[in-house]
Amino acid sequence: MPLSHKTCAPEAAPQLSPLEVTSLLCRAQMLQRAALDGSTPRLLRGKNLGLLCEMPSDEAQALFRSAAEEMGAHVAVMRPGLSLASAQQEVQNTARMLGRLYEAVECQGLDPELVQRIGQYAGIPVFDGAATKAHPTGNLAELLGDRTPLADNRRFVLQALLLDAIA
Repeated sequence: MPLSHKTCAPEAAPQLSPLEVTSLLCRAQMLQRAALDGSTPRLLRGKNLGLLCEMPSDEAQALFRSAAEEMGAHVAVMRPGLSLASAQQEVQNTARMLGRLYEAVECQGLDPELVQRIGQYAGIPVFDGAATKAHPTGNLAELLGDRTPLADNRRFVLQALLLDAIA
């Protein structure tokens, strides 16, 4: 199963396969080179992404928004109103609606089991904390070298993940 269709949780996160690492790094390097040339491609133009979060705006939310919007995507930030105590039907209905409205959804600060349930019914890529340092892709930014700041490298890796998932 390609990384783009996994629900990736920072706690007990699955390890990336060597192929997934290579693919993400190649895309991230392409994005890094484009940024250095001053020509960031808008490969997500017209795409709609959801950002589900229970916490106030933080660095990870800002990273997700900037990574997606820089490539032309629209990002809607919302509180899910769901918890582990939510009825299964409510989670299913919400997930299906998210799948109709968005090409992918990033969940931040939600219980990993809830994110997994959403991902099971959404029919789109659902990420759990992809923009956080704890996500398996967080360490890949260091592998891009020092031609660009680490914060930019994190953005390139996240953009590569989004492209792999929905472009």
